[in-house]
Amino acid sequence: MNWLLEPSVSTFGPDIDRLYYIILVITGIIFFLTQFLLIYFLVKYRRREGRKAEYIHGSTRAEILWTAVPFVIVLVLALMSRPVWDEVKDPGLFPEDAYEVTVVARQFEWETHYAGSNGEFDAEDSFTVLNRLHVPVNQPVIIHLESEDVIHSFFVPRFRLKQDALPGRSIPMWFEVTETGEYELGCAELCGIGHYRMDGLVIVHTQEEFENWKAERLAAAGGGSVGSDRAQALTGEDSQ
Repeated sequence: MNWLLEPSVSTFGPDIDRLYYIILVITGIIFFLTQFLLIYFLVKYRRREGRKAEYIHGSTRAEILWTAVPFVIVLVLALMSRPVWDEVKDPGLFPEDAYEVTVVARQFEWETHYAGSNGEFDAEDSFTVLNRLHVPVNQPVIIHLESEDVIHSFFVPRFRLKQDALPGRSIPMWFEVTETGEYELGCAELCGIGHYRMDGLVIVHTQEEFENWKAERLAAAGGGSVGSDRAQALTGEDSQ
């Protein structure tokens, strides 16, 4: 069900969409009900010649009702949201077989760090990619999100994924994409005068394509031929 949003392509996306539409329907009903009552009372109690205004006391029963009903609605929504929140945000529940990368945000670009062949990020053949995040399809990916300067926000709408990057902290987040393709990555936090151009792409490969891409990059990094990613990103090119 996607009335207003583009279809999600992450494993937890449908659960987030379901909650979104439940909240949308509830708030929509409340909005139209209150607007109807507002118009009704404006008409019913409008000023009329020869009719004197009356002072009335409030209704305790009505006040309890319109306080209790929103409280119950919000409480139910919170209880419904908690399992999804834990699945998306609780590091203790992250998948154990996830592929891990580090993404560093800075004004105004994303720098993705990939581990070397030994699994270490400071290995001789580790490498970085600018404004591109390459990941495999149908495999959990954990991102360690960092910021070098100000608050940024890692936002991939099709994944239903948004996480602030804070200076001095490494914040883990995860996702698993269910369809290959290229997906827009943006910064959802006003981070400076160049905020408008802080965008990138998440490129989702098949498992075989990803392994081949990673092997090529590891070989290039081991041979000392890294460093072209910044120039490629700034010119809008990505040969990979």
